[in-house]
Amino acid sequence: MDLEKYMFPCLSKTFFGVECLGCGFQRGLFLLLKGNFVAAFQMYPAIYTTLLFLGIVSLNFFDKKRNYKNLLIGMAIINGLFMIVGYLYKHY
Repeated sequence: MDLEKYMFPCLSKTFFGVECLGCGFQRGLFLLLKGNFVAAFQMYPAIYTTLLFLGIVSLNFFDKKRNYKNLLIGMAIINGLFMIVGYLYKHY
């Protein structure tokens, strides 16, 4: 099955011709699900930190007993840094 034809296009790249910080996430996730861990990292270097961040966000919704605010802020900063460095790595 060719799942790439069902992927969402990047609106920034479509309208302005410039890739955004999230470009490559879908393909990286697809490669990760296929077991190509190195290729997933090369496609989108922030794939692992993004998945970890999304996991913590889901914990925040399901586990209301604990306060994940500081962890969320810290992971958002780390993930943002990985996204920026990955973008610079891919383009410069």
